[in-house]
Amino acid sequence: MALFESSFFSESLGMCVTVNIVMPQSTLGQIGMKGVGTPDGCPVLYLLHGLSDDHSIWLRRTSVERYAAQYGLALVMPNVHRSFYTNMKNGLRYWDFISYELPEVVGSFFKVSRKREDTFVAGLSMGGYGALKLAFNKPECFAAAGAFSACTDMLTIHQSLPGFEPEYRNIFGSEEEIRGSMNDLFHMVEKAAAEKTVLPQIYMACGTSDFLYQRNLEFKAHLEKNNIPFQWTEGPGSHEWGFWDHYIQEFLKTLPIQRG
Repeated sequence: MALFESSFFSESLGMCVTVNIVMPQSTLGQIGMKGVGTPDGCPVLYLLHGLSDDHSIWLRRTSVERYAAQYGLALVMPNVHRSFYTNMKNGLRYWDFISYELPEVVGSFFKVSRKREDTFVAGLSMGGYGALKLAFNKPECFAAAGAFSACTDMLTIHQSLPGFEPEYRNIFGSEEEIRGSMNDLFHMVEKAAAEKTVLPQIYMACGTSDFLYQRNLEFKAHLEKNNIPFQWTEGPGSHEWGFWDHYIQEFLKTLPIQRG
């Protein structure tokens, strides 16, 4: 695997951004890791960070590069700061960046597949929300979405994060502005069910001691009520990297790609 830290100008944000990209590499002599490359565009996973982290965190806290190598899977890890992957009420247009601009830029720089069946998204906490938001708002672009300890209910998330209220207002505005919008995952589930949308395969995992566990159970029940297919798993753990390191491996096993 080859690691690139890419800085480029974002038209959506009007500033330079940084993205970590890991690309598969065919190798014979690399010790301790099998290198699986591809002559064509490789499958790609957009891997999203949480509220307090950045584009470096998945590589620093897990062995995701090693996990992805056996699948010949590229990893794209953007920095979106504390934006909740949203066109902010008072701020920058991070949704436009993550959903439209980033895939075009990555596809122009790197040999990754642009086919839906080869494109996946996953994230933790705020990034789990981003992954689900992409799954329901851009279902034609992704074959699978993984959400670990996801923030699922934007109408109440500020109640779970002490001191977050002013920032929440800058990002989303009011609860009424969220309700029934693309930022409201519960609404998007109902919309997808009513329109019979072909969604990515959805994988969710949350620790039973996580402060977001109850919110995840409520979202799980909402998916079930609306007959949305998904895979759910839970286990001992809180809002921490030991849990996420384990379940990113489990998620990769579910992806519809050939293991090398």
